[in-house]
Amino acid sequence: MKYLCLIYSAPGTEPTDDSSFRALMQRWYAFNDEVEAAGVLLGGEPLETVDTATTVRNRDGKTLITDGPFAETKEHLGGYYLLDCKDLDEALGFAAKIPAADYGSIEVRPLMDLPSRD
Repeated sequence: MKYLCLIYSAPGTEPTDDSSFRALMQRWYAFNDEVEAAGVLLGGEPLETVDTATTVRNRDGKTLITDGPFAETKEHLGGYYLLDCKDLDEALGFAAKIPAADYGSIEVRPLMDLPSRD
């Protein structure tokens, strides 16, 4: 089953000093290597900061375009992993290893299995 791990954190909560940042990046690389080696990694990318976001809404026949994210929240969506795991427990186990779980949160959601179009 496919699971999307959404990575959230509040700005400024991740380590910023040089040695801590380098150590954190090594943890990210190690996690990437682990999920690749396990054969569960389908994709994943970091996102640019929320000040680069644009929100699109269609209302009453009009398209509304707004600078910024859809919702004002303390924690921002910073990236994702798409994993193909045998079950939720396996997905949660990998999510707990995502380094941002130490200073933010990881939302794990199964992808909906839609019926075929025929």
